[in-house]
Amino acid sequence: MVSISSFFKGKKDTTSLEGEDISLDKLKQLIPIRNLSEEKLKSFAFEKKAETLPAGKTLFTINDSSDSAIYLLDGTVSISDENNKSYDVESAEAKARFPLTSGIKHTTTAIAKSNISFLRVSQKIMSLNSDSSPSFELIIPDELKDCQLLQSFAQHFIDNEIEIPSLPIIATKLSEAMKKDIGIEEAVKIVQLDPVIAAKLIEVANCPLYISVVPAKSCFEAVNRIGLNATRNLVISLSVKNIFTGRLPAITKYLDTLWKESLYLSGLSFVLASISKQKIPEEALLAGLTCDIGVIPFLNFISNLPKDFYTEEDIIKSIPVVKGIVGASILKKWDFPEEFIQVPLRSNDWFQHTEDSLTFADIVVLSRLHSKIGKKETADLPAIISIPAASKLTNISLSPENTLNILHDAKEKIKDALKTFSI
Repeated sequence: MVSISSFFKGKKDTTSLEGEDISLDKLKQLIPIRNLSEEKLKSFAFEKKAETLPAGKTLFTINDSSDSAIYLLDGTVSISDENNKSYDVESAEAKARFPLTSGIKHTTTAIAKSNISFLRVSQKIMSLNSDSSPSFELIIPDELKDCQLLQSFAQHFIDNEIEIPSLPIIATKLSEAMKKDIGIEEAVKIVQLDPVIAAKLIEVANCPLYISVVPAKSCFEAVNRIGLNATRNLVISLSVKNIFTGRLPAITKYLDTLWKESLYLSGLSFVLASISKQKIPEEALLAGLTCDIGVIPFLNFISNLPKDFYTEEDIIKSIPVVKGIVGASILKKWDFPEEFIQVPLRSNDWFQHTEDSLTFADIVVLSRLHSKIGKKETADLPAIISIPAASKLTNISLSPENTLNILHDAKEKIKDALKTFSI
């Protein structure tokens, strides 16, 4: 068995020295390692010491490979990106609760402005879902053990009594047909079985996501422009809207909000995949659209309960617990590839990291973090350049300046795409 201390070992800078002990209270402030059990935190606090570095020394350098996350415990560091844009991080600031860097390579350079102490943590322990193949088990946090709604849903989920939505018929037919290596004409015949989807596919082919001088006027032209694989993914994406429906007005409110958020994430995912050129944009769009689909069976379950069985607070607290595992179950039932199935499980964990290459979970994590920029809760978010997903991008760097430029440039594309997908 690997000891907890071995998880925290990383490659040391030759100029750093072991310094003071690390208090348990300090560890409980650091995100996300504060989520470790009390026993593991105590063990680490007992076994490990912080490292120190004198003022003027370099803590890490941009583009150098890395195998650990680094937290600033005391002092001030200057962080600079590839454009020489810099900012300071002080240990007393809220952003020092997050690591300065945590990816497979450093996306910035950090220089000590004062004498500093810092903590180096192995990447293995940073992800909340560090297991490369997590089980499909719905685990209720201790603080929600008394939540009647969550307990009831969990039991129904364990007993396979939850109503899991089926993939819409048109999407299923096209997916099955494409396994037989069909051509464009055969695909168009299937798409045209649903006139609404066929019309929307033409709209998508003509929206800013697909730049073309000559507009597509027919379903055949749309499929020919987009391609068969992209068409399949877009048909699934366009069909998914039919699943975001509720039986009660109170539940419909949640589903409408969920659909709008999912659409925005899918648009951002498409744009990031297009810019990075490391993932197929239509597949990234589908990943973004289905990342939170696990909320739907939970809300439909609530529709069948008496109103005095739950409170608004119960719903809000339960959604983060159920959506990942239930979403993965839905995508597994729909026979999605494993990489897609991992997205609901991992896309709410800023520090998830299972592969050194960019995954759909990475794309959605980056999109989710982008979507929160400028909102009130950003004080409780890590810097986008510090998370593992950002370090895997090869054709773009996500400095604060670049991030804002991406959002600005993508705004109209996403806006038009959202109109198209709002069936």
